[in-house]
Amino acid sequence: MQRPPTPTDAAAARRRGRPRKRLDAAIMAGPRVVRANLHEQAAERLRDLIVRGDLAPGASLVEVELSGMLGISRTPIREAIKLLAQQGLVELRANRSPCVRPLRAAEIRELFEALAGIERIAAELAAQRITAADLGRLRALQAEIVREHEAGRRDSYAAANRTIHRTIVLAARNAPLAEVHAALLSRADQVRVFALGLEDRWEQSIREHQAILDALDARDPVQAGRLLQEHVGQTAAVVAASLAGRTDPASSAA
Repeated sequence: MQRPPTPTDAAAARRRGRPRKRLDAAIMAGPRVVRANLHEQAAERLRDLIVRGDLAPGASLVEVELSGMLGISRTPIREAIKLLAQQGLVELRANRSPCVRPLRAAEIRELFEALAGIERIAAELAAQRITAADLGRLRALQAEIVREHEAGRRDSYAAANRTIHRTIVLAARNAPLAEVHAALLSRADQVRVFALGLEDRWEQSIREHQAILDALDARDPVQAGRLLQEHVGQTAAVVAASLAGRTDPASSAA
């Protein structure tokens, strides 16, 4: 005689019939997502502080201090620091606290050589593929950086400047190019913000941006590429020359 099913049997049957994908989805929707978001948010906050110079080149990053400052535990801080190290903004040091990566002339030259090449290709392609909407956005951003310069708002200017460079790269309509460019942006942002504090570079940069915009508007790939490459290279040259005259280890030339 077959015994009637018990509640335990019914529960086991339900477990056997539950799709594995459902279990995996439930796991992925749990605390891991929150944790990932937390360290990414911490990394973004620290990134802004580093790029603006509030956390100066060479400054030690002490987990306990950063934990108290951001109001979160040390684990997401540690993960955020590792992420920033991958972006080139932090140096991990054996048996010592990590530090904000110092500005070194030789490294900046190499970084901006790569960036200048990438952005030149992007400008050449963008001059041929750019849309009216892209040009409209670049004109609005050009007007914005003029306003921010006149008001002396360096952080706002830097954000708009970043968007200009990124908009030109995206206007090239080349996904691999955009991906490589994105990987260099954080380190480049730090250097570009530093450059704004140097004599005459801010005004000079605005004039260079206008010339690049004019070349894109004229659909001139050779001129657009050349001007953008020179613009990026000039930033590196100005910063490297400034660092060469410094003796402090946090920003010494290498």
